[in-house]
Amino acid sequence: MEHAPPRAATPASPDRSGEPARPRVPSQPTARDVSAPAARGEHTHSEPPAPRPPLRRTSVRGQVLDGLRGALVAGDLVPGEVYSAPGLAERFGVSATPVREAMQQLALEGAVEVVPNRGFRVVERDARELAELAEVRALIEVPVMLRLAHSVPADQWAALRPLAEETVAAAETGDRARYAESDRAFHGAVLGLGGNRQLASVAADLHRRAQWPLVTGPLSRRPTDLVADAAQHLALLEALAARDLPAVQSLVREHFAGAR
Repeated sequence: MEHAPPRAATPASPDRSGEPARPRVPSQPTARDVSAPAARGEHTHSEPPAPRPPLRRTSVRGQVLDGLRGALVAGDLVPGEVYSAPGLAERFGVSATPVREAMQQLALEGAVEVVPNRGFRVVERDARELAELAEVRALIEVPVMLRLAHSVPADQWAALRPLAEETVAAAETGDRARYAESDRAFHGAVLGLGGNRQLASVAADLHRRAQWPLVTGPLSRRPTDLVADAAQHLALLEALAARDLPAVQSLVREHFAGAR
């Protein structure tokens, strides 16, 4: 059987100007054609499949960690007592894995210690350790605040007033966990104005360690102490805005002395 010879290309006909017209080029797909979704079941190589959102594996661990920190500050986890991961998991309504991960983080922070085959023991501390932490915090924060008092304008200090007021509100309710969180937020915001992230991170770690309860009593500070401590935040902001360096130094040192 003979095959028909290939059809010859039709020569382009001249246009009205007398010049031969350009040969027709197949039209390119438009942007709409490219972006149009493929039919169901059709696989396209030019358009990769949409990436799946990353799994938030740390969300439960983070919530458990916040809950454990709050329980430590409130005295619900007693110094010297051993707590098992399954037991705490039942309290939080989660599996034991995020609890173990959170407790390992608390072990790194010095709040608990691992007891092999049993769980985690809340670290027993004394007043000397708390005084040492307060001294180190003062050595870091006092010079930074004095330096910031020279350079930070008054309006930036005024912007931190809501954080200071939150510490007052938390202290008045007697909610120690809420006060601990707002206290760290205020100090972190003040030090954050210095722009030194490493210093702010070290100070935050020391601050958190200073908030763990003492073995000498279920709670290391009375509610009235918290109210007085929170009031110093507002006074400190006023002194910083006024660039009253003697008042700043006196308030900060008194603030840390009261934390002992």
